[in-house]
Amino acid sequence: MPEHHIIGWDLGGAHLKTAWLDGAGSLRQVQQQATPLWQGLSHLGDALARLAREWPLEEADHYLTMTAELVDRFEERRQGVAELAAFMVGRLPSERLWLYAGPAGFVSAAEAGRLPDAIASANWYATSDWVARQQGEALLLDVGSTTADLLLLRSGRPDNRGYTDRERLASGELVYTGVVRTPVMAVASRVPFGGAWQGLCAEHFANMADVYRVLERLPADADLHPSCDGRDKGPEASMRRLARMIGADLSDAGAEDWRQLARYLAERQLDQLTRAALLQCSRGLAPQAPFIGAGAGRFLVQQLADRLERPFLDIDALLGPAQSGELAPAVCAPAVAVARLGQQESAPCN
Repeated sequence: MPEHHIIGWDLGGAHLKTAWLDGAGSLRQVQQQATPLWQGLSHLGDALARLAREWPLEEADHYLTMTAELVDRFEERRQGVAELAAFMVGRLPSERLWLYAGPAGFVSAAEAGRLPDAIASANWYATSDWVARQQGEALLLDVGSTTADLLLLRSGRPDNRGYTDRERLASGELVYTGVVRTPVMAVASRVPFGGAWQGLCAEHFANMADVYRVLERLPADADLHPSCDGRDKGPEASMRRLARMIGADLSDAGAEDWRQLARYLAERQLDQLTRAALLQCSRGLAPQAPFIGAGAGRFLVQQLADRLERPFLDIDALLGPAQSGELAPAVCAPAVAVARLGQQESAPCN
């Protein structure tokens, strides 16, 4: 009998994240590839081709969730869901491909057009649903390159107030801040510098990847996209981009001055997450309930838990290690979660 493989897919507008479960149900490997889909779906095709050389795509069942329908190449999200589903059908065994529709479970690719609002940007629900079954009461914080999801988990299930991105932005369960692609100007409008408050340029000169490179906190596997100016990603180049944010040159101040600027910006981003976490905690989260950190920015969740005197749990303690590869499963948590949820399905729900 051939080995039964399961592959979980998280199709993002900036990254493709995948998780491979082998016939024994063990997590064989996770991968993350840069896929700037606003530039075209060819990036997704290239990523699939690379993956096909290493993973048994033709022999696997595929469970897929997405956020890429949000990229601005699609006029509407439902169009994005339909086009992405069709794109994947053309490259994977269609009879073994299932799309995740949140509380509605899995649907075949042919039925994607029936539930576009449930399928669109449901990756957070996959993670929270699977983690809630393992952990019970907690606040799950998945801090990625672009966004942060804050999910209250109670009684073994997600206790979310919103579902669509618009609803979750209103409920504070989705915060558009991340450790790589977020523009510095979205974190603060002014900074202390040279003994005075200095306004920031409303330009995409630098992003939070520059901040965390300067502070030596950014995981290397999180930094897959070009820098804002297309130049190198060393500490000095990152300082130069931060200097440009205040209309200055790198030579206008010393390295410690630029590090201090980066520290201030990092603290302001942590403030954003603190306010968002306290809002969710105010809904009656038990004092002993942990903060569960996921995503490339889970180091911020650790800091946040310390700040708010909460227990911290790395989601990797629940996901378990991958058998091969250096990438932490936590970076691809929705892909692992949707694979595990698919594994638990005796037959996909239509």
